[in-house]
Amino acid sequence: MAVYFSIILVIITGLTGVVWFADKFYLAPQRKLKAAAAEVSAKEISAAELTPQALATLTEPSPLVDTAIQIFPVIAFVLILRSFIYEPFQIPSGSMMPTLLDGDFILVNKFNYGLKDPVLRHKFIENGLPEHGDVVVFKYPQDPRVDYIKRVIGLPGDRIIFRNKLLYIKRACQETDAKCPEFEQIEQTFIGKYDGPDAEFGMNEFTSKMLNKSHQVLNDSQTLARVSHYFQQPGTAADEFLVPAKHYFVMGDNRDNSLDGRFWGFVPEENLVGEAVAIWMSFDFERSEDSFLPQWLPTGIRFERIGAII
Repeated sequence: MAVYFSIILVIITGLTGVVWFADKFYLAPQRKLKAAAAEVSAKEISAAELTPQALATLTEPSPLVDTAIQIFPVIAFVLILRSFIYEPFQIPSGSMMPTLLDGDFILVNKFNYGLKDPVLRHKFIENGLPEHGDVVVFKYPQDPRVDYIKRVIGLPGDRIIFRNKLLYIKRACQETDAKCPEFEQIEQTFIGKYDGPDAEFGMNEFTSKMLNKSHQVLNDSQTLARVSHYFQQPGTAADEFLVPAKHYFVMGDNRDNSLDGRFWGFVPEENLVGEAVAIWMSFDFERSEDSFLPQWLPTGIRFERIGAII
């Protein structure tokens, strides 16, 4: 849907822009010339000047042209803002709990990872790349029409192991490294039973310190590892992943309730949309199943989450 919206926005901007430029440089001057000619003609015939109302009528654009002139600057501003700076997204599931909840509306910085055209998504300005721990929005590799949001766990060349609900990272060896890094276990500190929004029985909350960045993760004590369903790579163990060049390995913070890179592989660099940076609105949807109101209708606003930095 986001792709279709971008295409529609580009088309509307293009059409209204053509009308705006045509009116500014051709139609408006022609209307002024016709008004001046009508005024001269009126003086010659009746020796009277046209009324201000009559002149205004002659110089005013048609309703269709006037509408395009009025909306073009607004649409162009929205297109530039949405395509190159910030774009709003809605969190549709609990896969990133407790960092992000179903019903959170977030702002995604599209400038951090370079600028792309809004239709073909070809990058024309290089600006930066994701780092370990970034929360990113990307086009789902198995269906690019769908936007996903997960946390970056592995960069190109990294080796990742997720075993017994513990995460291990062996960072890619760089030319400047005197010795290649070894596997490093990501520290997890137990906080307690998760009792926040959308809590379920068996959920435990941890603080995960991943390469100098800290965030909260959830593990479900009732769920066993689904290693048999993991994405398989030749030459690696069943729970090990080697990140290819120009790709990223991502996981949800709700570790046992997330369809992420463990199950379908890696995110190509060209699929990246941007970095999630803040929550600008958060709706609660808790409603009993026997309610006559539709489930999509919010039941309240979570004011305490608005403005939170991700």
